[in-house]
Amino acid sequence: MDFGFWIGNIAAFLTTSSFLPQVIMIVRTRDTKAISLPMYVVMVIGISSWLVYGLLYELFPLIICNSITLVLTLTILIFKLKEPSRQNEV
Repeated sequence: MDFGFWIGNIAAFLTTSSFLPQVIMIVRTRDTKAISLPMYVVMVIGISSWLVYGLLYELFPLIICNSITLVLTLTILIFKLKEPSRQNEV
């Protein structure tokens, strides 16, 4: 295994796991007021696009990492969409 392989795996692990602290905090506190809804909508679309790209070209590292990241970002987005103050606006 070469240097690029390790750099890619470290980068994939770090970017995927970077959402975990946010998910844990939101699940515990149910507070999403400081979270940007447009940012997470765009992020979910971007991650979904990378996942489709990985599926089309059978790139398993992309499939695995983006599947995990999609679950984490969708969790945040779902909590944001269920935010009580947003329900009062409708």
